[in-house]
Amino acid sequence: MTKTQQAYTLPKNTLTLKQKVGQLFMPAVFINDTEDGVRKMEKLIKEHHIGSICFFHSRASAATNFEGKKKVAHNAKSYDRLLELIARYQKAASVPLLVAIDAEWGLAMRIENTPQYPYAITLGALTSNNDLIHKVGEAIGNDCRRAGIQWNLSPVLDINNNPENPVIGYRSFGDDRKDVSHKAEAFLKGMAKSGTLNSIKHFPGHGDTATDSHLDLPVIDKSLEELMENELYPFKKGIESGVDSVMVGHLLLPQLDAENPSTTSSKIISDLLRKQLGFDGVVISDALNMHAVSKKFPQKGALEKAAFNAGMDVLCFSENVAEGIDGILASASEEQIQESFERVWNLKHKVFSVKMQSNDSGLDVNSKLNRKIAEQGITELYGNASTVEEIKSSNFLNVSVNSSKENSFSEQISYNFGSKVVDLDTALNSKEQNVLLSIFPPAVKPKNQFGFDESTLTTIHKLVEKKNTLIYLFGNPYVLDILKLKPSSNTVLVYQDFPEFQEVAFEHFSDKIEAKGKLPIQLKTFQP
Repeated sequence: MTKTQQAYTLPKNTLTLKQKVGQLFMPAVFINDTEDGVRKMEKLIKEHHIGSICFFHSRASAATNFEGKKKVAHNAKSYDRLLELIARYQKAASVPLLVAIDAEWGLAMRIENTPQYPYAITLGALTSNNDLIHKVGEAIGNDCRRAGIQWNLSPVLDINNNPENPVIGYRSFGDDRKDVSHKAEAFLKGMAKSGTLNSIKHFPGHGDTATDSHLDLPVIDKSLEELMENELYPFKKGIESGVDSVMVGHLLLPQLDAENPSTTSSKIISDLLRKQLGFDGVVISDALNMHAVSKKFPQKGALEKAAFNAGMDVLCFSENVAEGIDGILASASEEQIQESFERVWNLKHKVFSVKMQSNDSGLDVNSKLNRKIAEQGITELYGNASTVEEIKSSNFLNVSVNSSKENSFSEQISYNFGSKVVDLDTALNSKEQNVLLSIFPPAVKPKNQFGFDESTLTTIHKLVEKKNTLIYLFGNPYVLDILKLKPSSNTVLVYQDFPEFQEVAFEHFSDKIEAKGKLPIQLKTFQP
């Protein structure tokens, strides 16, 4: 089954200079916005000839890059709401809007009740099957196009070479430049097959920082030679193979430009990205509401003007559209405006000037693909493999830390091995020495110890110290750094808590499948 998008004739020559500047703005729109907010956005689109919009979950969550599921009024029907809002906003536009979203692991990154695919770090664990990553890119692209979204602001090309990174981490394919590059290429080719536009991010590389750019400005104090050797490598390869757009992150690189963050640095955008790396496509900003840059430009429109003058084409999450347009018109040359407009127009031509058929491949595609990735990615980190066999063959304790998440893994263990699920304290006080511990972290981000309370962590530490423990981790592998594991500890990384991943984890414990994955990062403390 396919869904056909009608081709449009774009009225390029009828736009005034001011209207062309409006085409460079990408304000944020929200699934869970009020009717008043929606009407204001319709008015903004109509009056300022806005060129694109980017969907977020809600106003409250967008400021902190909320990526989960929040209990709000439109929760149950958020996908229907997405379709409704896209239709309304397109109707308000004089020229068809490019509709964008961050769908790094699917629409589920922003929209409830939509297909979710594995995080990049999970895909990074695949050792030889980039075809699966290609299929993920294609599936996510198809999901976007079916919804009326033409531009997926992904993938992340940051090399996560800092275990303390609070914002990239699980969003990166790993810490090896070539692996990141190859896996990103597969994802990009898959998405291109669906006809969805891409954006590689966060140029020139957000991996080696311990600062969250949503809150403050990260500093990466490296020379151009060092950056070219590592951080810039995947971006260079991506540009050479052809990408639609590059998203510039909010970073300060003092050895390249000591005065300006990358968002407003002509040395980084115009000189490095354009001239040295030869990129001639659309350059888009990371969200301009992020505190890394927004608090440094308190005057309305000043940030938009500075970013455009530095070489930015699309101003994402601009909160000062009218003032930004006026600032650009007052300070930029007509030639620069026309060049940026042409780049954006070329993207629109690419997706709107042809009739597009997006494949409806069925609801089971998501589940089947997740199952295959789980089978290929599950990873053993064994410090003492003989202990693993001892635990499996004993009357082990079935312990779960699941943060109220559905835990079919432990239930299957209980049903098939007769091992009743017990809590941490019961296990710690038991005379039984062998423990199977399944951990479902409360959060995927490292903030506040991944959401674990101190009591739970302390008990896990004691259990690891006193018992023979086999851990199955259904979450971010960086969690292992806070568990105080020993060189002899045994861990299985499952990476996701999806039902398909739990099924595969059970089959692995039952010795029905072998672990084929490889940890795509270096952990800070635990190296068995």
